[in-house]
Amino acid sequence: MGRPTLFLTVGLPGTGKTTEARRIEAERGALRLTKDEWVKALYGLANPPEASDVIEGRLVEIALRGLELGIDVVLDFGLWARDERSALRHAAAARGAAVELRYLELTPAEQRRRLDRRHAEEPHTTWHMSDQELATWAAAIGIPTPGEVDGSEPLDAPPAGFATWDEWRRHRWPPAVT
Repeated sequence: MGRPTLFLTVGLPGTGKTTEARRIEAERGALRLTKDEWVKALYGLANPPEASDVIEGRLVEIALRGLELGIDVVLDFGLWARDERSALRHAAAARGAAVELRYLELTPAEQRRRLDRRHAEEPHTTWHMSDQELATWAAAIGIPTPGEVDGSEPLDAPPAGFATWDEWRRHRWPPAVT
C-alpha cells in the first residue's frame, strides 16, 4: 500500500469541485468529504454561516484520521485561502501523506449557467446564489500559484500570532458552534 493522498478541491461554487471529487472518489477509492452534502443533511434549506466553519473543521479532522489509516481522502469545499491550503498541506505531510491540489475555474457566465442549471435540476443539492454573492466571492478567492498546485512551492510560515500550522488550523476551524 502506497502513501495516502489528500486531494484538495479549490474553486468557486459551480466550477466543478464536486464533480472532480466524485471522479477521484471513483478512480482512487478515496473517502470524499463534501461540505454541502453535510450542511444539507443537517440544516435542509438553511445554510447557517455559523455552522460552516465547524462542519469544515469536522471534515478536516475526519480527513486527517483517514490519512492516518492510509486512506486517500478528498476534501470538497472550496478552500479559497492560501492559509487554509497551507495548513492542510502541513497536516497531511505530518501524517506522511501526499497532497494534490485541484484548482477549478470558469468564466463568470459559465459559472452562472451551471449554478442556474443545478438549482433548476437538483434544488435539494444547492442554494440560490446571487450575482452579487458570486462577484464578492470571486474577489475574495486566493487563486493558487502554479507552484502551490504542483507542490513545488514550500509552505509559508504560519500567520502572525500562531506558532504552528496546527494551532492556526484549530483556530480557523473551531470544534463547536459558539
